[in-house]
Amino acid sequence: MAKASKESASVIFEVACPDCGAMLKIDSTTGLVVSHTPAPRKRMFEDLETAAKALRESEERKESIFRQSVDAERNKADLLEKKFAEALRKAKDAPEGKPLREFDLD
Repeated sequence: MAKASKESASVIFEVACPDCGAMLKIDSTTGLVVSHTPAPRKRMFEDLETAAKALRESEERKESIFRQSVDAERNKADLLEKKFAEALRKAKDAPEGKPLREFDLD
């Protein structure tokens, strides 16, 4: 008898998902999602010409990024040599011996 009264008191709420806009039906007693209706998909482009233009722009962007990575790879050896020379210079200028710690000064 307790189950029957519990089931009759169950109310289903319809809630819109704030993230995706989908409609969720939630049971009030269990708190579980009963059903899910996905939000309608938005069109990315108005027409075929706009989509083709976006595709061309993305291809140009990809090509530009590829050229930049090729140039960076060509200059990689020079950059590493400069970094090594700078680190070697800093190592020669640094004082020899153990570094002092604040604890040693007390």
